[in-house]
Amino acid sequence: MFKRILVPTDGSQLSQDTARRAVSFAREAGASITAFYAKPEYPVTYYGEGALIDSTTPEQFAELAEQQAQQVIGFVDNLCQEAGVVCNKMTLTCDVPYEAIIEAATQSGCDLIFMASHGRRGFSGLLLGSETNKVLTHSKIPVLVYR
Repeated sequence: MFKRILVPTDGSQLSQDTARRAVSFAREAGASITAFYAKPEYPVTYYGEGALIDSTTPEQFAELAEQQAQQVIGFVDNLCQEAGVVCNKMTLTCDVPYEAIIEAATQSGCDLIFMASHGRRGFSGLLLGSETNKVLTHSKIPVLVYR
C-alpha cells in the first residue's frame, strides 16, 4: 500500500524509537524511507544594552546545523542498511518544522509520513500544539503517528 515513507526525526529517544518501528514497517511493506531533518534558520541577533554577542557566522551555523542533521538522519540510514531497506536522506532549512516536514514529503513523492507522537519542543509545544498535530492538521499526505 505505502511505498515511499517520510520519517522525520529530531534525534530524541522517542524519535529514534519511532524510526526503528518505521524501518520495520517499511521492510514488511516493501517500501523505501526518506529520513528527514528540519535544520533551523540562522538566528537573528539583536544588539543593544545587555545583548549577548554570538561570534558564530551564518556559514559556521549552517555547517554545524548540517553536521547535526547528518548525524541525526545517519541513525535512520544505519537502521535501514541493517534491515535492507532503501533509504534516502533529506534536510531542509526552516524554523517551522511542520511546514518543512510536509514540504519534504511532497518533494520526495512520499505517500506516508511516519512520525512520533511528539517532539522535544518543551513548553512551547504544549502551548502552541505539537509539530505532529500541525502535520496532521495541514498535510494532505496520510500520517501514521507512533506512540
